[in-house]
Amino acid sequence: MVNEGLKMALRGRPLKDGLIIHSDQGIQNASREFRGLLSAFKVVQSMSRKGDCWDNSMAESFFATIKRELIDRQSWISKDQAKGAITEWIECFYNRQRRHSSIGGVSPIEYEYLTSDMIAA
Repeated sequence: MVNEGLKMALRGRPLKDGLIIHSDQGIQNASREFRGLLSAFKVVQSMSRKGDCWDNSMAESFFATIKRELIDRQSWISKDQAKGAITEWIECFYNRQRRHSSIGGVSPIEYEYLTSDMIAA
């Protein structure tokens, strides 16, 4: 699932040199397949120190948000139902509509667009 998420995140975007993906030291993030994907996309991997959630505070904040705003609000009949709802929440709401205070009150997709314009100028 982590590998599919990585491919989905990188697909269809202009990738700039020096792109960094930060993660914890989970087995999926340390796997040979995941590191191979990073290498194929020329992405640099950064990992948290073992057991230190503060190294990965943005990801920890994201998971707290998705749990509070989506996962804990309903019961799930199946893994497929949960997967579909999570994908829709991230792709349609979190990335495109939800405003984020850490990036000036805009959505991630808006921020990506704005910063790519600034870099091109």
